[in-house]
Amino acid sequence: MKIYFLGTGTSQGIPVIGSDHPVCFSTDPKDKRLRVSVWISWENASIVIDCGPDFRQQMLVATCPKVDAILFTHEHSDHTAGLDDIRPFYFKQGAIPIYAHQRVLNNLKKRFDYIFETQNKYPGAPHVLTYEVKNNHPFTVGNKTIVPINASHANLQVFGYRIADFAYLTDVKTIASSEIEKLKNLKVLVVNCLRDEAHHSHFNLKEALDFITLVQPEKAFLTHISHTFGFHNEVQNRLPENVFLAYDTLELTL
Repeated sequence: MKIYFLGTGTSQGIPVIGSDHPVCFSTDPKDKRLRVSVWISWENASIVIDCGPDFRQQMLVATCPKVDAILFTHEHSDHTAGLDDIRPFYFKQGAIPIYAHQRVLNNLKKRFDYIFETQNKYPGAPHVLTYEVKNNHPFTVGNKTIVPINASHANLQVFGYRIADFAYLTDVKTIASSEIEKLKNLKVLVVNCLRDEAHHSHFNLKEALDFITLVQPEKAFLTHISHTFGFHNEVQNRLPENVFLAYDTLELTL
């Protein structure tokens, strides 16, 4: 199974428009971050978690040949705004399955009504097949079982996903102990880490590291990173031995 980081930035990305922060002027490619998303592939399966406003650019850079399914964590724009850009995959493959909490599906139907139209549908619009994700109800994509992980982004419910020995969580602030049990014996955990300072809806560094200590994966990668966290290499140098700062185009093989 391959994990390819399509984007590792916050909702604004890095560099931030109009910012005079030093990280936004960095020439290190690892300091340039598109909106957070990941591409996971195995055998003949290819799935994406979240589909933000940089989706088209991310697919071109990754040379992703197909998308068998999109899994959504929640409805915020930096995770969903690229849905229209699935059109080339739809033209090649037909309807694209999407998996999300029913609340998120309802939100997408409102924002992208022309995609979900059933009568007089515009012929250039993509078509999706919707599947509701429920907590404690694993589902199958390809030949792998996907386990939803229920968490909270401030007061908003979000889903992370476990696939075999890999788990991906973003925009998490709190998570129940019963959900942490679902994350035991991981080879790789990906989790959000916004910055050093506390934030009302995201893990900061201390919270992310405490969470990693509870889960005890072999390796952990931090994502959804703010420019205020600092330069990539400087942050990496102060992380524990098995914790890594993810960056755009990073590829892992399990």
